[in-house]
This record gives sequence, structure tokens and C-alpha cells, in this order.
Amino acid sequence: MNISRTLLLLSVAALTTLCSASTLAAQGGGLLPPPEPLANPTTPEKTVLGKMLFWEEQLSSDDTVACGTCHRPANGFSDPRMATHPGPDGVFATPDDRFASPGVLSSAPDGSYQEDANFGFAPQVTDRRTPGITAALYAREAFWDGRATNTFTNPETGLVSIFTGGALESQVVGPPLSDVEMAHQGRDWNAVTTKLAAVEPMVLATDLTPDMVAALAVDSTYPELFENAFGSTDITAERIAFAIAAYERTLIADDTPWDRYIAGDLNAMTPQQINGWNQFNGVGRCNLCHTPPVFSDNQFHNLGLRPTTEDNGRQGVTGLFADRGKFKTPSLRNVGLRNRFFHNGERNSLDNGPAPGGVDEIYVNGGGPFPDNRDPLLLPLGGVPGVSIPDIFNFVANGLTDPRVAAELPPFDRPTLWSESNPSSATLFGIGTATSNGLVPVAITHTPATVGSSSFKVGVMDGPSSATFGYLAVAQTRGSGQVLRGIAIQVALPAAALRTFPMQLGTDGRTYGTAQFQLPAIPALSGSELVVQIILPDTASAGGFGGATRGLSYQIP
Repeated sequence: MNISRTLLLLSVAALTTLCSASTLAAQGGGLLPPPEPLANPTTPEKTVLGKMLFWEEQLSSDDTVACGTCHRPANGFSDPRMATHPGPDGVFATPDDRFASPGVLSSAPDGSYQEDANFGFAPQVTDRRTPGITAALYAREAFWDGRATNTFTNPETGLVSIFTGGALESQVVGPPLSDVEMAHQGRDWNAVTTKLAAVEPMVLATDLTPDMVAALAVDSTYPELFENAFGSTDITAERIAFAIAAYERTLIADDTPWDRYIAGDLNAMTPQQINGWNQFNGVGRCNLCHTPPVFSDNQFHNLGLRPTTEDNGRQGVTGLFADRGKFKTPSLRNVGLRNRFFHNGERNSLDNGPAPGGVDEIYVNGGGPFPDNRDPLLLPLGGVPGVSIPDIFNFVANGLTDPRVAAELPPFDRPTLWSESNPSSATLFGIGTATSNGLVPVAITHTPATVGSSSFKVGVMDGPSSATFGYLAVAQTRGSGQVLRGIAIQVALPAAALRTFPMQLGTDGRTYGTAQFQLPAIPALSGSELVVQIILPDTASAGGFGGATRGLSYQIP
């Protein structure tokens, strides 16, 4: 392709994106399909692949987190779980705490568990709340701070793949390598793509959607699915981003009461919601930032929620002092389904109701309590003649909720994740045996056991300080709990495998370690039980073996 033709196509792409955005803003009606970049047209094959990847827990390094783990339709594509991040001061239960999403356990580059200063051996927590998806479909930048840019650069080649309109694609490639959200430290795209090429698609999920079932009936491996979507079996970071972004562009929540009301159904909203809608655009001035039909201006504002020194927001991306403390305006579509609000999740209700602390309190007061760089658009609504805060928030909570999203009906249908039905992956049974420190070693059991898995690992903590290594006993049958050399044995003897792994000293003077190994790629193992127990040597014990975990039973999917 010659240079002039390339420039022409780029100009057309830019014009198309701008025209689509202008149409959205100017027409003032319902929601239109989001603009898509010329380099990544939406196709059914690409969409169903992207849908699987979005809900694929095996996209994470330890098989525990999918994109959909934190973006649940029934919760307005936010996270129904709530976990606490201690904020910049590193201390829990202080004013700078954030309420966000649990991710993966801290893991070293080799995949072994690593003690985290804030979370120990519990899942790490993101430092910002999971945003919804709707605004990102129409935005030039994604994430709260807009660090996912309009130009998408292939993370493997460094070449620009999408010059304009690629914010979704840019956003997709962040979490799979984040050592808080989905990855062990130092994970790269080669590890991601190599893993996807080898795993059985969606093996951890249940209740697969009809389109997933139909696609897998024809193409049962990821290389085959990528070939059907892109023309060859190559799995690349760019193709992963293209597929997931294509799927996300189908998630158009345009069947709210407001959409039906705007289309002419005057009974679609209640009189209170209609009054709330009128005030939303009138005395409430809400539309200045939450601009219909997306109900976001996709710009960045500082609401004065917290000091700008705690999280500088957009400034961290642009470097501009004027952007300190600014965060992207979230879409209000389906906000009534969410349980946490604002970038730090500090509010857990839209309106005060019987107790203070709702989102409406911020707008009644004209912003939060920290004035540094607070947006001048925020004027106190409290006491404004004729304003009805309850009606405005009735409209926001109910008039902007798409019932298909709430019920997770197509195109918002989804499978059930393994982590939903098996939050600990293993079932504990029997008794453990305490070491000389008086503690029973505790197993870390987040990773599921799947046929042929190269990611399987079991950790242990609360070991004696003298333990420099541990034993992992593996069998397919539970033991009787018989006591041998002071240890209650919970695996059937003789154990099918007995492996050693290193232990290291933790900050509390106790030891911890991780046993990792590849499970056999034998299809007949599917549906069977894997039984595990960790035994720790203890020089202070008379028998030399002073402690063991309880038995762990894994159901192999």
C-alpha cells in the first residue's frame, strides 16, 4: 500500500470516529453502536472468541481471574466483591483506604507465592475500584486516569496497530500482565500466548452460553478459534486485544426505561423518574458531566473526594499540575446495579436513605471536603429551589438500568466462573498436625487442578523457622488419618508422588513455600479427585517431622 493511500485511510478512520462521537452528542437520543476502528472490524467469529477470552480464568497466570471476574453484568459491569486496599499510608481502617477488587496472590517470577507487605498470602487488592464498561466503548481514553490511549500499540512489536479509536484495545492488554490483577511478577506476552495455545478453552467454567457451546463444537482449541477469527492459528497479544475489544463493543446497554422514553414510550419511566430526568438536565446540571446518551462526557474531573497527594489521577498520565486529582467521569448507565461508587469505592449507596454517606451527599454539598483543584462545575444542590434529589437519584438508579444487563440476558449472558463456585479450589478434610511453634501449617489453595495444567501450585505458611524445605504428598484417594511419626496422614499410602520444595522465612519468623508441578495431560483424569497434603520437617520435633496441613481435595474439572 502506498503512503498516500495509507494517509487517506487514516484520515477516513479519524473522521469516522469523530463523526460517530459527534452524532452521539448532537442527536440527544438513544445510544448508538460504538464506533469501531477500521483495523478491528467486529465479526461474529471474533466476538465469540473475545467473549470466551473475557470469561477465561486461564488467561491469568494462576487460573483464578478472568476479565469478567471483576466486570459482572448483573453488577453494572463492576465487581460485586469488596476488598480493602490500605491506601498510601499502608495502614488498614484509616481514611485513605480504598474499596476495590481482589486480584491474584503475590507471586515471584517463577510463580511461587511471595509474601506481600500489605496482604500477606491473601489476594492483593487493586488501588482503584473496577470501572464499568459503557463509557469506555465511546471514549478516547480508558481507565480512571485515561492511561489506555486512543492509539493502540502492539505490545509485542512496538508498532502502532490502531492510530485512532483503539482505547478498548489499549485497555485490554494491561490486566493480563499486571502482577496485582492477573499475573505473577515479570509475566510477558509469550507466557500468555503459549499458555492459551495449550489449554482447553473454558474448561474451568460451567453453564457456557449457547454461542460459546456452538463455537467450541466446531473449534475445540484456542489455535482453531483464532484461525476461525483471524485466518491463522497464531495467538498474539494484538489478536487477544482485538477479540476482547470486539466482544466488548457488542455490550450496548440501550434498552433502559430512559431509552424507551426517549424513543416515544412516555410510560416507560415513572412520573418521579421523568421529573428526575428533567431536573438532571435542568437545576441539577448533572448532564454537564454525565452527558446523554452515554451519560458520561468521557472527560476528567476532580470531585474533591480525597487529597490530591493520595492519588493524583490524570496527572500521573499527563504530568500536568492542572490535572491533579482528576478522574474519568463514569457512565451512569446501570449504575443502580453497583455496590461501590467513585474511583476509590468510598461510597456504598447512591442516596443517603436512613444513613449518611451516599453519593448524593457529594452533590448536595457541591463536592467532597478537599478543595484543592476541585472542579468549579460542582455547585451545591442542597437548598436549590425546586430541586428534588430523590427524584434525580430515582431516575439515575432505575431509569438508566437495562433489564437485560440486570438479568444477564444476551448479549450480556455469561458462564459461571470456577472461582464463583469453588472460591478456595480445594476442600479441606481431616486434621492437621502442629509443629514445634504450636501452629498447624496452613495450605494456600487458590489454584484449581486441571488436566495438563502447567500452572498448578499449592502453598503453605505458618511453618517452623527451622524448615528449609517441605514435602508435597499427592494421591488420588484420601487417607485414613493414621498417625505415622507423629503426623496424621491424609493421603492414601503409598502416595502416588512425594515431592520436595524450598521454604523461606517470612517477616513473622515463620516459614512459607510453594510446591509447583504440571498435572498429567490425561483426559481420563477429568472428573476425578486429586488429594494433596504438605508435610514439613521440624528439627525441634522428636521425630523430625513435626507438622502437616490438613488434607486437600481437588475436584478435577
